[in-house]
Amino acid sequence: MSVTPPTLPTPTATPAGAAPSPADTTRAVVQDFLAARLAGDTARLTALFADKVDWLLAENPSVPWIRPRSTAAECAAQSAELMEHTVPEDARASVDAFLVDGVDAVLTGHLSGTVRATGRSFEGPFALRLTVEEGRITRHHLYENSLSIAEAVSDRTR
Repeated sequence: MSVTPPTLPTPTATPAGAAPSPADTTRAVVQDFLAARLAGDTARLTALFADKVDWLLAENPSVPWIRPRSTAAECAAQSAELMEHTVPEDARASVDAFLVDGVDAVLTGHLSGTVRATGRSFEGPFALRLTVEEGRITRHHLYENSLSIAEAVSDRTR
């Protein structure tokens, strides 16, 4: 998968002995999440997700990697499942914005890929809302072009 990251601000220095702010922790965890996702590091992703996660991704019964999840292992496995069903070398994601407000982060951008079984492509904008509490991701809400993905998975001709 190819990811074009946004230009990220340099974190502000934390005075010696002071705990990092919630925003600094959120930013670091999200950057670690993105790196683990790009590397396909399921073990690291499992460690980054909380034991219970508020996972939201519009259910789409025709798309095998889009389903309800709630545990760290289930959430981390989504990346591997996506790679099983899509052509990894065709996967692209660009991040336009990375906003952090305390424990919450929002990333917006564009993603595209090709479904392995049909050879059809999908693309569209996305928004990802993550919440980081005690250094782990407790919320993962992804909004994407689910119609484009469903059409790419379908074996029906357009």
